[in-house]
Amino acid sequence: MVLKMQWKIKKMKTKRIKKMSKKRTGGIIAGAVIVGGLALGGLNTVKIDPGYIGIIYDATHGGVNGETMKEGWNFKTPTQKVTEYSIALEQSYLTKDDKGDSDKDESFNIPTSDGKSINVDVEFSYRFDEDRITEIFKTFKGKSGESIKNTFIKPKIIAWSQEVSAKYPVTDVFGDKRQELNQALDDYLKAKFDKYGIIIDTVNFTRIETDEETTAAIQKKVTAQQDQELATIEAKTAKINAEKEKEVALITAEQNKETAQINAEQAKIKAEGQAEATKIAAEAEAEANKKIAESLTPELIEKIKMERWNGELPMVSGSSGTIINMTDDANETTVEEEK
Repeated sequence: MVLKMQWKIKKMKTKRIKKMSKKRTGGIIAGAVIVGGLALGGLNTVKIDPGYIGIIYDATHGGVNGETMKEGWNFKTPTQKVTEYSIALEQSYLTKDDKGDSDKDESFNIPTSDGKSINVDVEFSYRFDEDRITEIFKTFKGKSGESIKNTFIKPKIIAWSQEVSAKYPVTDVFGDKRQELNQALDDYLKAKFDKYGIIIDTVNFTRIETDEETTAAIQKKVTAQQDQELATIEAKTAKINAEKEKEVALITAEQNKETAQINAEQAKIKAEGQAEATKIAAEAEAEANKKIAESLTPELIEKIKMERWNGELPMVSGSSGTIINMTDDANETTVEEEK
């Protein structure tokens, strides 16, 4: 019984395997038929990589008619030729060291306005204008994007970079106008390449070198500029300090003026007060004297005289110069009266 069951299971598996094999064979045959049909119909397939676009050239149908292929698998006839161009950003280099697509020394020399020569590296990113692919294909006679980069873009970057650098003296290239130089290069190359349907996204001098003599001269100028800037800063600082001192002096003088005015006002008020007080005292004294004078009668005056007399008569001088004692005469007069 067990053996019988095992035999049935094995038989079922065999049937299933045969069935699957038939389906797989059928699929392969169907694929072969499709491919064969395409081949018989004169069609081939071409794959366009991501970030690229294909331009179709057909020698039997008027060359280029503006027809393009998008990324992915596409069909083409045997008479059609497809050329790919990058519509995504591509990074490229012209460097002294082995970097990116610069597998050899592609650094180059640029001139300056004062006759110096500088060795530089450049990095740039670019892409082809998708809307002008047909124009690009015709302009460069069907060259691929890679070929255009190596035979046109890189050589033109060298030539046009030299046109830009020739407007700057070497001290500016190494000095405070380095950023201005890079911006000028960026603007100039974008305008130049745009005429050819090539879009420059970024471009920069990443390394700038010169000979030792020029480097020493540059350093000397930089030092002089730094000294001048320091002197200017010190002069400005001195001016600011002087202005501050002047401001403080003016404030102090104004404060002193206000203080003097206040003191003068206070002295004036005090003097006026004292004068008023003196006036009042004088008027009071005069009033008192007036009242005293009004109260003095002849009798009162005689009384005061008597109260103040010490009992001695005054001594007077006669016409002959002799002194007459009025007291003795008075005494004799008194005696005679008593007799």
